[in-house]
Amino acid sequence: MTIRLATRFAPSPNGHLHPGHAFSALTAWDWACAHDARFILRIEDTDRTRSRHEFETSQIEDLRWLGLDWEKPVRRQSDHLPDYEKGLDRLRDLGLVYPCFCTRKDISASALAPHGPDGVIYPGTCRGLPKDVRDTKQAEGVAFALRLDVARAVEVAERLSGNRLTFTEEGAGPDGETGRLPVDPRPMGDAVLARKDGVIAYHLAVVMDDAAQGITHVIRGQDLFFATPLHRVLQVLLDLPEPRYRHHGLILDETGERMAKRRGSKSLADLRAEGKTPDDIRRMVGLA
Repeated sequence: MTIRLATRFAPSPNGHLHPGHAFSALTAWDWACAHDARFILRIEDTDRTRSRHEFETSQIEDLRWLGLDWEKPVRRQSDHLPDYEKGLDRLRDLGLVYPCFCTRKDISASALAPHGPDGVIYPGTCRGLPKDVRDTKQAEGVAFALRLDVARAVEVAERLSGNRLTFTEEGAGPDGETGRLPVDPRPMGDAVLARKDGVIAYHLAVVMDDAAQGITHVIRGQDLFFATPLHRVLQVLLDLPEPRYRHHGLILDETGERMAKRRGSKSLADLRAEGKTPDDIRRMVGLA
């Protein structure tokens, strides 16, 4: 049976879309149209403190204005929390998950904490805590996140697969990478799988969502290139299919920084109010 190609755009409803989002959505949409592939919209709303219905409504309105259409119904992560818990349980059963009691301040202040593409890397402070210490902290009600023991995870994943792990990059990574690339997520540190408030973290949810929705090609920004080795390890551990990846360039603002909500980048709604058209947006982001 021939599997139809599929890609997706997956915004978080914690703000309005800006031209950087438009570039990513349009890049995936254009690829889907060129390859007669399925185009899927996913709402990544596990962050209950920041996700708001009005932002989701605004984002969908912007995407329709750009001329995009997608399969129905739209998948919302908040509707599938029990599924992610099953994935977390599988990783627990493999002995790859441990509680982390550190605060952000603890991690930043650690003399052992190295720096990576996204800033300070967790130095593994709680990885080796004795069981009685962990049990005591939990009994005392000390808040904790759940982290993946990445070094052990790689060992287990390679044993399960019988090979050194790789992933396929069809675009170009930050240094021009393309082709079949080696997997080593250890430089990123032990990733959070569930936050202290119990919310399942992005890395676990996204690989499970991509598998559930039959995503064959993950098209996303270069800022997520360094997360791909971790995602590949999780796919093997959870016995999920392997998609291909294409990490496109990023749209920068007038200061040369990546567009972001927190930096006040002008939203698509603002540009629409100024009279801009979808063709104007395509020209703005270099897709026309």
